[in-house]
Amino acid sequence: MQVRSPYDGRVVGEISLADDEQVERAVEAAHALRRNGIAAHVLATALRRISDGIAARAEEAAQILTAESGKPLQWARVEVARAVATFGWAAQEARTFSGELQRLDTDPGGVGRLAIIRRVPIGPVLGITPFNFPLNLVAHKVAPALAIGAPVIIKPAPRTPLSALLLAEIVAETDLPDGMFAVLNISNEQTVALVQDPRLPVVSFTGSVPVGWSIRDSAPRKKVVLELGGNAAVVVCPDWRSEEDLDWAATRIATFANYQAGQSCISVQRVYAHRAVYDDLLARVVAKVERLVTGDPSDEATQVGPLIDEDSAKRVQAWVREAEAGGARVATGGVRSGTSYAPTVLTGVPHDAKVIAEEVFGPVLSILPVDSVDEAFAKVNDSRFGLQTGVFTHDLGIAFQAGRELEVGGVIVGDVPSYRADQMPYGGVKDSGVGREGVRSAMEDLSEERVLVLTGV
Repeated sequence: MQVRSPYDGRVVGEISLADDEQVERAVEAAHALRRNGIAAHVLATALRRISDGIAARAEEAAQILTAESGKPLQWARVEVARAVATFGWAAQEARTFSGELQRLDTDPGGVGRLAIIRRVPIGPVLGITPFNFPLNLVAHKVAPALAIGAPVIIKPAPRTPLSALLLAEIVAETDLPDGMFAVLNISNEQTVALVQDPRLPVVSFTGSVPVGWSIRDSAPRKKVVLELGGNAAVVVCPDWRSEEDLDWAATRIATFANYQAGQSCISVQRVYAHRAVYDDLLARVVAKVERLVTGDPSDEATQVGPLIDEDSAKRVQAWVREAEAGGARVATGGVRSGTSYAPTVLTGVPHDAKVIAEEVFGPVLSILPVDSVDEAFAKVNDSRFGLQTGVFTHDLGIAFQAGRELEVGGVIVGDVPSYRADQMPYGGVKDSGVGREGVRSAMEDLSEERVLVLTGV
């Protein structure tokens, strides 16, 4: 199968698709290692070698990311650095992931007894990954699984398989046994069969809402972890009004509404700004968006590249036109050229328009005025998604209010919702999914408690 650049359609690689016999070999090898008992120091050493291996091939990896996904080279380098860090964190966590000792003499019948509680892998993991972060989202499936000693099979997005294959080359250089890691480029039908295969009791999926929930519904007896995206919001409070404050907020909003051509689960999509700052903020955001450099993602200066394909660009275009028909105004942008869509700022958008209510997954930002922080928080919550929200305020009371009231997996105070540290818990509520990424959190998701009671001690 040929892999083509989203920007100009040129062939950037060629891969082999796995047949059913190869899929069976991979699954059987993973199943055979389900109780491998690999020592923590072996896992940690392998993970450190993977981290170092990615770092040693960092520029090659960045060039591959740009070629297959259309991600601008400057952002591809950021993603590679994050993958290095993700495996580095996993190497540390592998050494400390342990358990607890629990006294049982709290009741007369427990005198002389102790409980040793450990976390053990549920079993081999099937990881299904999307196109928008072809290396680091694979890393967030692979690193936690290997850190607990669980074999893992990755099914990468068909448009962006090259980064996962590069990672496989690096993993193959470690001392991990055969069967601990596999990359399968397979059809949808083969993937459905893997989701149903009882030898893979854990499915970790990142991607679209309909597919994610259908996986969970089809495999109710499996552990299914879902990261399904959102329509990330920003709230700009009335106290955030100095020149420095507004310039910082505008810079971050403009950048992170467009940094992956909007193809990020936590790309800024909705901004609710208090009327005291709305006009100033809007003018600044529009000016900064218009200064973004768009074009060839392999150009060092490019900040915004193409969408993954022309159908995606056409869908974004249709959603913007629909919003305009409902009364929205295009402050800047609103133009498509092939797979590229110009960074766009909308005002006056109806609350039920798709660019507000759904996940745009494109470089489209809506900025709307509100009369109070309470109104802004209510609008944030009036969504079927709940991944992360950014709140620009200096008021600790408002910050804690946001933490209490916003129905999201994470609140970022003083910045956009696009901020993510790879070691922190990351995930959402409602239609944004279930479970958490972040190395330690994912290790817990992929494992279960096992109790050993000692008597007469």
